[in-house]
Amino acid sequence: MSLTTKSSAGDYSNISNDSLESVLVNTQRKIKEAFSIFDHESNKTVDVREVGTIIRSLYCCPSEAELHDMLAEIDEEEPTGYIRYDKFLPMMTRTLMERRYKASPEDEICKAFQVLDVEQKGYLTVEELTTLMTEEGECFNQEEIEEMLSAAVDPDKKTILYKDYASVMAVEEP
Repeated sequence: MSLTTKSSAGDYSNISNDSLESVLVNTQRKIKEAFSIFDHESNKTVDVREVGTIIRSLYCCPSEAELHDMLAEIDEEEPTGYIRYDKFLPMMTRTLMERRYKASPEDEICKAFQVLDVEQKGYLTVEELTTLMTEEGECFNQEEIEEMLSAAVDPDKKTILYKDYASVMAVEEP
């Protein structure tokens, strides 16, 4: 028997129910493992501030606004600062099965940097990137920009060679 359901992002048409069940079980196992790492009290809860890290560890890369929407979906009516596993699991299973918020491949990241590099130099200066990341779009805070620059800046040239950095930023699923 085949399942012929098709979601907006994931296509599971012509997959047997046994195969789909196997994918589902494997997905939920990965979610449980990731959640458990941050469940420091072993009480099936995690600090709400850790949820973004958990989600991104599952190769799911929502924007901060999308992450906020995901949290709103699973947060308690009376927020406690913690997210319960029984609320997190169905939302995250659905998100992963629908293949939502996939990371951008290296070539797309490189193209985005090329758009920012108006002079087509092949690099951005620290000042250019800092200005762009703190004043445009979804702004980085000081800690985020420092973390990004520590990984992005070529120590010899003091610039961001974005073709090299794009390969660091790209997230490849195992």
